[in-house]
Amino acid sequence: MCAGTVEIAEVSGSAKGAGGWFPVERAQAVYDHSFHAQMEEALVLEFVNPARGAGARVSVELSAGSARSLIGIIEAALEDGERRHGPLAASGTA
Repeated sequence: MCAGTVEIAEVSGSAKGAGGWFPVERAQAVYDHSFHAQMEEALVLEFVNPARGAGARVSVELSAGSARSLIGIIEAALEDGERRHGPLAASGTA
């Protein structure tokens, strides 16, 4: 198994897992072999709260094309938010 470099960012938000909503403190991304998705390799995104253990984790596996599309819609949503609401507040971590 070839493990890529895991990119990590401190974040502030919430995620919903099997046990309900929990605060998210970290996002992790790596391009590697997928675990569940039916593709050879995928961008694996994880949103976690390390202090709450393994149950406070949401993972998503995306094809490279899907990941790039996601980047585009995130940027578009943020730009629309700034147009409609003014400069977006940087609340919490990064």
